[in-house]
Amino acid sequence: MSIWEMLAVFTAGISAGAINTIVGSGTLITFPVLLATGLPPVTATVSNALGLIPGSISGAIGYRAELRGQRSRVLKLTTGALVGGLTGATLLLALPSTAFETIVPVLVALALVLVIFQPRISRAVQRRRAEKGESAHPDGGPLLYIGLTLASVYGGYFTAAQGIIYLSLMGMLVDDTMQRLNAVKNVLAAIVNSIAALFFLFVADFDWTAVVLIAVGSALGGQIGAKVGRRLSPTLLRGLIVTVGTVAIVQLLLR
Repeated sequence: MSIWEMLAVFTAGISAGAINTIVGSGTLITFPVLLATGLPPVTATVSNALGLIPGSISGAIGYRAELRGQRSRVLKLTTGALVGGLTGATLLLALPSTAFETIVPVLVALALVLVIFQPRISRAVQRRRAEKGESAHPDGGPLLYIGLTLASVYGGYFTAAQGIIYLSLMGMLVDDTMQRLNAVKNVLAAIVNSIAALFFLFVADFDWTAVVLIAVGSALGGQIGAKVGRRLSPTLLRGLIVTVGTVAIVQLLLR
């Protein structure tokens, strides 16, 4: 890489780390930049996954206050994230690079619809439970576990808009604040990125220069994203999710 390409990758890493912590979809910034430096698609995907690990961990640490009292919830969802992330990483090397091109925009669009209507859906679910005398499952139940496991398969494969899908599922099935759910999202994303990256270390090609630049940048960006994201109101956070998700869909369709 030239010095300017290295600077571009580093800057993209900072931006991706911040956006991933607040919303998700940071890969849509780093991935095109890596391709522009001349890396093949799979090598760029693997390098990106490795580089974003420090950013995911940094973001999760930045949200540690919102994670208090959620240890049981995180531990229950961790298994699905591990299995899904490893499965997605395996599929990345086994399937053609265009395998997910059709379904990804549809998944993101569906997630955005769920995010937009999440308050109404939550109220409707609460009313129905009250009528039946049922209590909400504190961890979302089997439906959330299955949904997040499948989302983790996608996350291990590509990661773009993975966080948005996580937030939409948890927002619909868990009765909690957006900020606390966002904290769980950051932990799950860190787990998926880490397990996929460990797998890639042994079986795939990657570019160490790109990995280091994104790693340092994303770690800084994760702290920035945590400071900004924790101050956003639920409405602003939801609006930012929808905005970033819409941009993600457009970019995915134009690729």
